[in-house]
Amino acid sequence: MHKNRHLAIAPWLFSIGFFALWEIACRVLNVSGFILPAPSVILAAIWEYRTQLAYHAMHTLWMTVAGFSLAVVFGLALGMALGASRLINAGTYPLLVGFNSVPKVAVVPILVFWFGVGWVPPVMTAFLISFFPIVVNVATGISTVEPEMEDVLRALGASKTDIVVKVGVPRAMPYFFGSLKVAITLAYVGSVIGEQNASNVGIGNLLTRASAAFEVPLVWAALVVLAVLGVAMYALTAYVERSMTGWAQRSQMAA
Repeated sequence: MHKNRHLAIAPWLFSIGFFALWEIACRVLNVSGFILPAPSVILAAIWEYRTQLAYHAMHTLWMTVAGFSLAVVFGLALGMALGASRLINAGTYPLLVGFNSVPKVAVVPILVFWFGVGWVPPVMTAFLISFFPIVVNVATGISTVEPEMEDVLRALGASKTDIVVKVGVPRAMPYFFGSLKVAITLAYVGSVIGEQNASNVGIGNLLTRASAAFEVPLVWAALVVLAVLGVAMYALTAYVERSMTGWAQRSQMAA
């Protein structure tokens, strides 16, 4: 219990210490606010632009969640197919790796040609950038089912589908949730990239306009809001992971 209490307060202590050191460094070294605003200046900017930040943050949040949800659905389905069939795995992996190697910022203009400026390009960019980790991890988890176990299950009358659904999918759950914690942060990157290039709303669009106007505190305030959203979604994903795959945690460090 004592150790768990330390683990619970450690993130807060480290975060407070980080921002305190940042504030002290800015004041002691007399760093220009144009170069690096102190946390107190950023906090004041968050309060000053709170309405504007909240409006754009909500748009970024729903665009990210929409793209992430698409990535979960299609990534889980394709990952199960790749994990269940060596033929599909061998045939599609070069295509997946090649497409994932293309910088998603280069795909945004194509999305604009197809869908125009609006909410679709950010959602699709978030989907495309967070799709690959889910596919790879689900396929890896399902493919870890031992051949000996498959032989025993088949001898007992289990079909290939039964083995994948009843053994492979539970085996892949730790891999799946591990990929979700990576994918949700990537989804924010994708939505912001899309907003900067193909949207009139969202934190990405706000960052572009604030940078063009040299409103440095607002830029940093938007970045902090984006970071808070990312941490919140990561924490939610980690909570769901602990609730559903607690049996897979082998150590306190993993938990």
